[in-house]
Amino acid sequence: MRTVAEARAAWTPVWVVVDGSTDGTTDRLRAAAATDAGLRLLVLPRNRGKGAAVLVGLRAAAEAGFTHALTFDADGQHPAADIFRFMAASRDAPPAMILGVPVFGPEAPALRVGGRRISNALVGLETGGAVDDCLFGFRVYPIAPLLAVMQRTRWMRRFDFDPEAAVRLIWAGVPAVNLPAPVRYLPKAEGGVSHFRYGRDNVWLSWMHLRLLAAWLLRRP
Repeated sequence: MRTVAEARAAWTPVWVVVDGSTDGTTDRLRAAAATDAGLRLLVLPRNRGKGAAVLVGLRAAAEAGFTHALTFDADGQHPAADIFRFMAASRDAPPAMILGVPVFGPEAPALRVGGRRISNALVGLETGGAVDDCLFGFRVYPIAPLLAVMQRTRWMRRFDFDPEAAVRLIWAGVPAVNLPAPVRYLPKAEGGVSHFRYGRDNVWLSWMHLRLLAAWLLRRP
């Protein structure tokens, strides 16, 4: 709820996709949306993964006439104060995707900071260095090209969404604007709960990179 309140203070409208949450948050969000015209709730009955949740939001946004969408994680890591700056960058370059580049503080787990270097190096190879950070989910996407990319594949539905979206949009001719943004790692007592699982999600990322590297090799003359 804190993340939603921060986002609403920075921007209107804010849409929240509840991906099968069972902790009571849905009821509190419904109550908040009932008195806030700038807050919309999309509820999935079971957990389907980040990419699937984003896809539901993108389709609803396109149907409502929106052309761009900013993605913002619910774990408190992304800076709500920078929403306006990212949206302004998108207005200045409508065809582009605006990709956040994380600026880590001293509290950031060393394993998380170091581990992403491998993915970033591989995505650098796959995109010719167009993407500074492939895993940071604080971004503005042009909706139509992202929907087109996602609807052509059954992948990009879970933790592979952020890096694969960046790579495939570059391949589709969407330029990237890389903007630095601070990252917060909140303690558990303040709601900082990560759903990243090192074993499961790193295996998923490895499989994604194998697929992307194979596709990249086939694209080369």
